[in-house]
Amino acid sequence: MREESVILVNTKDEQIGLMPKLEAHEKAALHRAFSVFVLNNKNEIMLQQRAKHKYHSPLLWTNTCCSHQRDGETNIQAGSRRLFEEMGFKTPLKELFHFIYKAPFDNGLTEHELDHVMIGYYNEDPKINPDEVESWKWMDIEEVKKDMIVNPEFYTVWFKIIFDQFYHFIEEHTI
Repeated sequence: MREESVILVNTKDEQIGLMPKLEAHEKAALHRAFSVFVLNNKNEIMLQQRAKHKYHSPLLWTNTCCSHQRDGETNIQAGSRRLFEEMGFKTPLKELFHFIYKAPFDNGLTEHELDHVMIGYYNEDPKINPDEVESWKWMDIEEVKKDMIVNPEFYTVWFKIIFDQFYHFIEEHTI
């Protein structure tokens, strides 16, 4: 199976090339990514626990789904595709904002992403893909914020960064 490539970008989100995903993480190359937050009508976030066999951040909790766009795919198309692949459902997504972050992992890899953050709404249980997701739960936004302070080791490095950006965005905007 051919390794999936990521879209290399400059700081203006202009595509400058493609690179195999693992190589991009080894070299800390800036690439396009997305993060999806799904909320229910109680204003809770659907969190996923990464599968135990993932090559980085296994069994850690993170946002509903995140991944990388494929060449020629819009941000919304990519978010919808991956949400269905990981969590087994479809819901309309809306892009909120994007930002750049850099987060090293314990295994020597580094996420250096221009991340497009999206939101969707859903009130049912997901049908998780066990190859990608170990478990899931709904969690109140304020509880996530508090729990990350008390138990930061339970969450992915990038989720702590992205959640902070998401939290401040929803404080300042009507979504």
